[in-house]
Amino acid sequence: MIKQLTRLTLLAGLALGQAAADPVESDYYKIDAFPVPDGIVMETSGIEMMPDGKLAICSRRGDIYMLSNPYGDPAKIEWSLYAEGLHEPLNLSFNDGWLYCTQRGELTQIKDVDGDGRADLFQTVNDGWGITGDYHEYAFGTRPDANGDTWIVLCLTGSFNSNIDYRGWCVRVTKDGELIPTASGIRSPGGIGLNHLGEVFYADNQGPWNGSSSLKPLSHGSFQGHPGGFRWYDTAAAKASMGKRPTQPKTNSRWVAERPKIPELVPSAIVFPHGILGNSTAGFAYDSNGKFGPFKNQLLVCDQTFSVVNRAFLEKVNGVYQGAAFSFLKGFGSGNIAAHMQPNGTLFVGGTDRGWGARGGRRFALDRVTWTGKVPFEIHEMRAKPDGFELTFTHEIDAITAADPASYSMSAYTYIYRADYGSPVVDQTTPKIVGAEVKGPKTVRLTVDKLIQGHVHELRAKGVRSAKGLPILHPVGYYTLNEIPPGDLN
Repeated sequence: MIKQLTRLTLLAGLALGQAAADPVESDYYKIDAFPVPDGIVMETSGIEMMPDGKLAICSRRGDIYMLSNPYGDPAKIEWSLYAEGLHEPLNLSFNDGWLYCTQRGELTQIKDVDGDGRADLFQTVNDGWGITGDYHEYAFGTRPDANGDTWIVLCLTGSFNSNIDYRGWCVRVTKDGELIPTASGIRSPGGIGLNHLGEVFYADNQGPWNGSSSLKPLSHGSFQGHPGGFRWYDTAAAKASMGKRPTQPKTNSRWVAERPKIPELVPSAIVFPHGILGNSTAGFAYDSNGKFGPFKNQLLVCDQTFSVVNRAFLEKVNGVYQGAAFSFLKGFGSGNIAAHMQPNGTLFVGGTDRGWGARGGRRFALDRVTWTGKVPFEIHEMRAKPDGFELTFTHEIDAITAADPASYSMSAYTYIYRADYGSPVVDQTTPKIVGAEVKGPKTVRLTVDKLIQGHVHELRAKGVRSAKGLPILHPVGYYTLNEIPPGDLN
């Protein structure tokens, strides 16, 4: 009996020691909060680095501030007011000597002509879309693309309607100031930007015709799913740019069922399951040179409600974007809206609770994230195969646990494509992992008994360990399977 108790005590001690040793996010990424000076309401909505090394940040309230030495001690950073009185600015971009700002009603270029640190020249680049005063009519813009165009996504009037020009659309503003209607079907964007290839993606939020928040690719002529703005196909500019309006989607259907009927309809590249990864997808950034860790060129996507940054791995299958979302980093001060990555591997993130609430707990915040140099054990990529998925990891894997099908489990589900607000999870199944083959030091090929086109495939890999015995830091991936790859099953 004494022997048995001693053995149980030893095992319990080992288990406690292992739990204490399990890594946490802060081992790999450090979050520094920037103290906001008294009297400043910084509902951070846009972030840009200026040529003189100051960090430009704008507030949804209408102010732009310049922050000195943004890489230094946050408590010693000096804040100076650069501009005020703007109408809900939601992005900043410096180009050709001007600071560009997308306001609710126009794209503006701003300059400090006399060099006193305050903007004194404001010029309208384009204001060819409308506003009614409805609180929901946000406007988010990008940095210029390769052609010099700024892509702007325009929220609907409320969740359902488009009561004035181009609400629920994406428009492009050329460097000469021309407005080009570019895509319809937008509902409630939370951010827009370019990936490392210069392609445009935007984040749309759960609501009518959007069962869950998602990341979507934008292209000229595309329909993003919400038909509320179809009336603007009748304008001369849209007729010249876009042609005829798409077929009206059928409510209470599924995306996969409507796609063959509506050639212009673009499925979400990444669905962020509502209430699991977040409730309100927003801005994003990416690391272009690997100085922020092992996730080069993957998108780091904000969520406003959960006050987190998620990670998105993207690939193209049959010419269609799709991929996997993973949890990445929590611990931010407020509801994350804007993200900006510097080439040196510093990520700036900021946001607001705006009265909606946010898990971060503060009304508004600006945070700085740096990589500690340690590589977390994570699923690096999750790629679709004709009969399953291929996983690559950031560390070498333990061949025994990685090759055991019992180390994994999967569920698959989708959302109703409908005119009503949001959707519950529907059509849920439990695909079985029938094989797990180690293909290399960091690679596993999973065979699944049945893949389901149009479903989110939620993979749990909680039994896998690294070669050094580490658990996966974030062991669940959410793959949006728009297309099943063709080809042999090898």
